[in-house]
Amino acid sequence: MAVSGKAIHENVRRYRAIASLYRQTAAFRPHQSRTLLEQAEAWEHLALRELEAYFALCDAPAYDRQPRKPADTGTRWPMAAAA
Repeated sequence: MAVSGKAIHENVRRYRAIASLYRQTAAFRPHQSRTLLEQAEAWEHLALRELEAYFALCDAPAYDRQPRKPADTGTRWPMAAAA
């Protein structure tokens, strides 16, 4: 299932909002600021990864953007012949 650009941008907005909350909390909790800022950086990194994946998909040729049928892994049981 393809994710729309609007959904990706909403995810990025949420990730960055969470990162902002961690940074704000770090300002008021100096003893925990290091851990909180690390969490903020992790959320920012997640937002960037999401954007990079989106733009990589946008730059891909049109035939690469189409949903694909999952590859057959050969794990299906063979059908028994009808008698």
